[in-house]
Amino acid sequence: MLHNRRLILAHFWLAFASFGLALLLGAWQMYVRSPLHSWLNNPEWYYRSVTAHGTVMGYVFPTLVAMAFGYAISETALKQRLIGVRWAWAGFWLIAVGAIIAMVPVALGLASVLYTFYPPLIGSPFYYIGVVLVVVGSWIWVVLMSINLRAWKKANPDVPVPLAMFANVAGSYLWAWTAVGAALELLLQILPVALGFKSTIDAGLARVFFSWTLHAIVYFWLMPTYIAYYTIVPRSIGGRVYSDTMARISFILFLVVAMPIGIHHAFADPEVGAGFKFVHSAFTALVALPTLLTVFTICASVEIAARARGGRGMFGWVTALPWRNPMMLALAFSFIMLGFGGAGGLINMSYQLDASIHNTQWITGHFHLIFGGAIVIMYFAIAYDLWPHLTGRPIASLSLVRTQLWLWFIGMIVTTFPWHYVGILGMPRRMAYYDYTDPALANEAMSVVFSAIGGFILVISGLLFILVLVRTQFGTPEKCEDYRFALAVHPPTKVPLALNSYALWITLMIGLTITNYGYPILQLAVRNDTSVPAVYVGER
Repeated sequence: MLHNRRLILAHFWLAFASFGLALLLGAWQMYVRSPLHSWLNNPEWYYRSVTAHGTVMGYVFPTLVAMAFGYAISETALKQRLIGVRWAWAGFWLIAVGAIIAMVPVALGLASVLYTFYPPLIGSPFYYIGVVLVVVGSWIWVVLMSINLRAWKKANPDVPVPLAMFANVAGSYLWAWTAVGAALELLLQILPVALGFKSTIDAGLARVFFSWTLHAIVYFWLMPTYIAYYTIVPRSIGGRVYSDTMARISFILFLVVAMPIGIHHAFADPEVGAGFKFVHSAFTALVALPTLLTVFTICASVEIAARARGGRGMFGWVTALPWRNPMMLALAFSFIMLGFGGAGGLINMSYQLDASIHNTQWITGHFHLIFGGAIVIMYFAIAYDLWPHLTGRPIASLSLVRTQLWLWFIGMIVTTFPWHYVGILGMPRRMAYYDYTDPALANEAMSVVFSAIGGFILVISGLLFILVLVRTQFGTPEKCEDYRFALAVHPPTKVPLALNSYALWITLMIGLTITNYGYPILQLAVRNDTSVPAVYVGER
């Protein structure tokens, strides 16, 4: 039973409103960099847009979705009212206010530092303070998830934690520790310079701090998607989860191995030793394990549903799947994009292969295919699944939902595949201007045009998504059943302590992080010859 619908809807609506604005900025960026548009009079407009787009899509949008979904999971999976509703609202308003505080200096051209903060570039301190408020607001959610689970465990001793809540709390702990790296960078490196207490910054140390957050944040974005894979999709298509145990192991693996891998983003950084680059590259390969486990388990769960519908033969059951069911469509599209995006990630994690595509449009294509593709399409599915229970009204148009999902899938493929291609050809990313009259770039022009067209398809899909939610919100009320999550084929009556708690895995997560980041951070922190003058953005 969902008791705090207004709280959950507030988080979702702020998330999707900010997503819509960021989506428009992204499409505009693609258009002005393409041969379809003449050069901008002022490239600063482009970098303002990139900073706003990345900040909203990287920090605000997925955090709000995770929080909204997390509160819904807490009330429905645990079957108890949310503890700490006032604190939950406080976290929401901190994020809303923080987002505004951060975006104002970006809009004024005082913080065009991209979502990676890009030291030694230094923007307005209000931008960084706004980001800090967003993180603090999200940490309130982390604490509340832990408190609610503890209260449930006290009332239900020796009972397995429902899978959805187990995964939800694991995701919250991952985020709490993931965000520490960026928080240390902001508090120890960037804010003292932005506030005028220092005029130099150790850009290498700042980059190492951010690498702590840079890749692990992707798995925080992924957590709601994976929770939907395991606990929503099987129920929606009439099946069951193949293995509750394998699902728990997948989320535990994310908690442990997602952290010590960020330095593979710093392969070209001269301030990080080759040994730690190799270690992080090896750990990056381990992240494939929970994904492969998930693909196997969900495919098995889907097969169970298909065979219950009369599917026969080795592959004949595939045609028995409910392909007109939006959740089935979203899962299929998400898996396809996750597969292509993950294959691109194998290139990024290889020291030798990464050298050929480092800082090219390949990177842009890779992370948009993972986040904008595999992750966001399941955010849509989560919203579609929850909306009738949050509003008391049925989804306005299932045909429109299917169209929206198809357009998002097509748009993301048309957008990202050309980026991978031109990245192989060497096209750099984060550039405001591309001279397509230059023979070196002329053969890339058509690919960039296709990519821009894909961006406009994504805008149309995003508008349809908002339209469906609005029409549903103001539709005719209709009573619906209580919200529930998928059951396992063999629902566990008891699970090992290690699969029902987090202490061991949090210890490993922290230990591996300190082991893999401790020496590079200390090495740079004790040196006094690695700082460089800060470069300030905008007028001072």
